[in-house]
Amino acid sequence: MTHATPGYVCSEDGTRADVRTAPWGCPVCAGPWDLDFTPDPAAPLDPSAGPNSLWRYGSVLPLPGAFSVSMAEGRTPLVPLAERIHAKLDFLMPTLSFKDRGAVMLAELARRLAPQRVVADSSGNAGTSVAAYCARAGLPCEVFVPEGVSEKKTEQMRAHGAAVRVIAGGREAAARAARTEADAPGVFYASHVFNPYFLHGTKTYVYEVWEELGGRLPEVLVLPVGNGTLLLGAALAVAELTRRGVRPPALIAVQSQAVAPLAEAFAAGAQEADPVPQLPTLAEGIAIPAPPRARQILAAVRASGGTFLTVPDTHLREAQRDLARRGFFVEPTAAACWAAVGPWSPTNPLRGRTAVLPLCGAGAKSGLAP
Repeated sequence: MTHATPGYVCSEDGTRADVRTAPWGCPVCAGPWDLDFTPDPAAPLDPSAGPNSLWRYGSVLPLPGAFSVSMAEGRTPLVPLAERIHAKLDFLMPTLSFKDRGAVMLAELARRLAPQRVVADSSGNAGTSVAAYCARAGLPCEVFVPEGVSEKKTEQMRAHGAAVRVIAGGREAAARAARTEADAPGVFYASHVFNPYFLHGTKTYVYEVWEELGGRLPEVLVLPVGNGTLLLGAALAVAELTRRGVRPPALIAVQSQAVAPLAEAFAAGAQEADPVPQLPTLAEGIAIPAPPRARQILAAVRASGGTFLTVPDTHLREAQRDLARRGFFVEPTAAACWAAVGPWSPTNPLRGRTAVLPLCGAGAKSGLAP
């Protein structure tokens, strides 16, 4: 570990901590960490000179020096989906979801810290990503999951060598169990929510869109939001590229109608989101009743001039089948953005603007929605 590795900072109270000795969350407010890191906008940014992975953006990533953990993640195709709408096929990542973007950063950080073991909590995709990248890095891994997670996803975690702990209760119960373990000495908490290095991995999604569009961004980025790790990573990249003179897009955030604390808070003009009941929905990957980074997500969408949309399960079913007929078999959660802006939308949220949306997870992970 070098002194150049950026440290943690709490956006709520300004508490700072060294990555090597920090607890998993802010010791004052127990909230998630941000990173004390802003890339120099004058520094060269030439991804074509880098490796064939997201490490090609190393000059804007917070892990200095040589990296060793990679499975050539990133560089996923950007393909036309409809008039003025492109889809980015992140379900073609090594573990079949966009979570690989953040997991590779956590695994590389953990490799440098050399913990005795790594723990994570997940409703599925993040756990499989962390398990795979820990396997790649040679790190022992445990993943805490709530009851009812797809057996295909837990099977994938075990195949990568992770110990899977099924916790009675919902998503938050699994997170509490993991955090309890994370308090033990020698444990690295590979949290896709609390550890900001994950967000600096997901921001490469937008850097790739910028590269694929020839140095520009679309007018709108449509993004699914549960814990908001892709949206907040996107917001980081947009801010960094804006400082380089790139025109910023509006962020349209999509939630399941059944579990939509952020959309409700946005509509009410609130800065924070109140918890909502954990109701069943096909979009299990974004069904987060109390997102820890709610304040940051709401602020990012408002600052961009964007909005929130919600989708019912009926539209998710239709969108998943429609995407399959177009050649893209994705899981229901990954169909949420198309469900929000596609033919089922009662309004016209894009209003003719150019847009990019992600197809985040492969249908092989969960099958076709009943």
